[in-house]
Amino acid sequence: MNDLFSAPDARGAPLAARLRPQRLEEVVGQDHLLGPERPLRRVLDQGRLHSMIFWGPPGVGKTTLARLLAEATGAELLALSAVMAGVKDVRAAVEQAAQLRAQGRRTLLFIDEVHRFNKAQQDAFLPYVEDGTVIFVGATTENPSFEVRSALLSRTRVYKLRPFDVPAFDALLARALPHLGSGAVTVEDGAQTALVQVADGDARRYLNLLEIAFDLLPSGAECLSLETVKELLEDSTRRFDKGGDAFYDQISALHKAVRGSSADGALYWLARMIDGGADPLYIARRLVRMASEDIGNADPKALSLTLEAWQVQERLGAPEGTLALAQAVAYLALAPKSASVYQAFNSALADVRERGSLPVPLHLRNAPTALMKAEGHGADYRYAHDYDDAFVPGERYLPGALADRRYYAPSERGLEQRLGKKIAYLDAQNAASPWQRGPEEEEGAT
Repeated sequence: MNDLFSAPDARGAPLAARLRPQRLEEVVGQDHLLGPERPLRRVLDQGRLHSMIFWGPPGVGKTTLARLLAEATGAELLALSAVMAGVKDVRAAVEQAAQLRAQGRRTLLFIDEVHRFNKAQQDAFLPYVEDGTVIFVGATTENPSFEVRSALLSRTRVYKLRPFDVPAFDALLARALPHLGSGAVTVEDGAQTALVQVADGDARRYLNLLEIAFDLLPSGAECLSLETVKELLEDSTRRFDKGGDAFYDQISALHKAVRGSSADGALYWLARMIDGGADPLYIARRLVRMASEDIGNADPKALSLTLEAWQVQERLGAPEGTLALAQAVAYLALAPKSASVYQAFNSALADVRERGSLPVPLHLRNAPTALMKAEGHGADYRYAHDYDDAFVPGERYLPGALADRRYYAPSERGLEQRLGKKIAYLDAQNAASPWQRGPEEEEGAT
């Protein structure tokens, strides 16, 4: 059950496994948790553990930290991976923990990728966390607020682990060099920078790339050059979780850059997503949403352009489709902005949900039969095309209970300036009309 933490055989083990910290002092990149007077350091200094969840991207040491915490506090470590374990494995681990507890020993139960457990599996831990049978430690790359059951979340403390930064990678390189080649080989600054950039905060990925780069060096080489690293990284992409926080954070940044009229920001986030492997068709769908939500009738052409870019991507793929998406993104960012239609529809929808099924006014109802006509359906309906400008002054098209409701208020940007003037003109026509349809409530149902 401790396979996640088994000590690697130094002979032939990957560099990342050989450099796995054996003491808390060897952990790099998480000083905000383990530095003096920081949260986890205080827990260790007091010798008391509580249930917790480690949240962070891949390769930042969540699994290693759980092992080191158990060792530092003298707790027995049991480990499960949510990818492979089921309820039977959970029960076996809890039974073992109960036996250890009877002997006066504490158990740290580590669940890797806890977000992959379903509701029932997560709930299975609750009684044993509650009564202290196990100290629960989960690891997840996903936001626990969305992926971990609230009942379990309320019984744990979340610690967020950070991606490795440049100083952390430099410290990692210093530790790694004695394990690579003769130990006398140096690394060019440019080569280190390139490796750090493509590792994108993931220490495990960095060490794997570094090891492969050293394998590419010719015999007797004394320096790992940028050219060698470029050869290795030719097809590498940055970290991009297609279903997790990185995905939603980046699409959020793209949307907000478009809304904020930053063409440069929008193009950058588009490039990040494309480079990281995001589905271009998903991006195209989101651009259609932006065109309607944030631009709307201020520039209706924005919607057409995004649909055309979607078609290009669908029919031709990359690189033509990618360029079409970039064209659409730049246009959306610089188009006049209006959320008037978006807000108007939400207001109308709120009335529909709050007011129930208000009856259709009699004069607007369909009257295909004599019976319906006899009941007054369509009576006194005024045909708009019989009037100047195809507009009937004083007519009403909302249910009586909403007679004075106004949903759509065009902005003063782009085409909506003209639409606003049109509404003002029609309002004046209504106000001046000697004929007004009353707002009395209609009887009957739709």
